[in-house]
Amino acid sequence: MADTLTIDSCLRQELDDLHAGMCKALSDPKRLVILYALRDRPCSVTELCEVVGASQPNTSQHLAFLRDRGVIDAERRGNNVVYSLRYRAVIEALDLLREVMADELARRQALRAP
Repeated sequence: MADTLTIDSCLRQELDDLHAGMCKALSDPKRLVILYALRDRPCSVTELCEVVGASQPNTSQHLAFLRDRGVIDAERRGNNVVYSLRYRAVIEALDLLREVMADELARRQALRAP
């Protein structure tokens, strides 16, 4: 009798929550650029618009999406709102994924080489 592979219901729920929250937050290239811009220091929406290359309304929508999913924080400083990365581990996870992607691209290139 073959062993049946099972995934427990708690893990399934956690994976559903991960996809609904964090994975969707990371699914847009502009949001990834925002996260990397916030890696070293907090930034205003104006600064982030320049980095992302998007309008203020569009950048603000991305910031709201990231904030709603708990990835960034927003703090009012006078007339400005300054955004910061809530979890450094998000950048570490992105760096790890980039490393995996680079390794996979290198593997594919090696397979194509004569």
